[in-house]
Amino acid sequence: MVIPVHDVNPVRRTPWVTYALVAVNVLVFVATPGIAGSVAGGGSVSQLCRLHAFLDHWAAVPRELIHHQMPRLVPTGQAGIGAQGAAGCVVAPPGYDKSPPLSVLTAMFLHGSWLHLLGNMLFLMIFGNNIEDRMGHVRYLVFYVVCGYAAGYGFAVLNADSADPLIGASGAIAGVLGAYLVLYPRARVWVLVPFLVFLPLRLPAWLVLGFWFALQAVYSSGEGVSGAGTVAYLAHVVGFLAGMLLALPLKPGTPPPPEPRRLLFGRRARPRYG
Repeated sequence: MVIPVHDVNPVRRTPWVTYALVAVNVLVFVATPGIAGSVAGGGSVSQLCRLHAFLDHWAAVPRELIHHQMPRLVPTGQAGIGAQGAAGCVVAPPGYDKSPPLSVLTAMFLHGSWLHLLGNMLFLMIFGNNIEDRMGHVRYLVFYVVCGYAAGYGFAVLNADSADPLIGASGAIAGVLGAYLVLYPRARVWVLVPFLVFLPLRLPAWLVLGFWFALQAVYSSGEGVSGAGTVAYLAHVVGFLAGMLLALPLKPGTPPPPEPRRLLFGRRARPRYG
């Protein structure tokens, strides 16, 4: 797996929408009830119950999206002692009205850990600014939301009976990556490649993003990764394909990225004479 850190593709305007999306995601994460204990790995039962209750309320659940079957009992956010003497979460009929379609939008701003959040925001910052620059602020925001909805519902259609909450901006950001692959396949991206140490390399976007998409496709089938059910790789695949399709009409008028200078690991390579 490669870690992108920067692309060589300047923008003409300030990516205010991308900055705002990052800021909202961070603020929502910090304000999520019970998330501190979950991130630290030593949260109390009460903290975990508050987190589960919050996610059940605001996350997208495939069964709710497809069948509109709301659960009869949901966590209340309170901890209690069960009949067997073990601590657990108190459940009760939901005391709120939930809109399944709206939950797809709210789920785009929820994350389960700092690693989940920072990984998503890193990809959004590197690749989102150029897509916003090409589309414009308003159209880019609509594009982002549409890709998120495509990813959420695409995953739900193929997992219609799942009651597991779906959270994260990954589907929408996958759409950004798909658009970048269509519009700027030759742009250069600085990445860190783990090989004993992290090696910095500058690779074409088609290779970086194509490799990323191939991994998501393989993982979505359950191959090559353990515990694949904890990550909605299929949502990444659907979001990526949606972003590619939506970006295709913009391809003819997109100026190419600047020609890269001959750099090798951050230094100018010596010219070779034939």
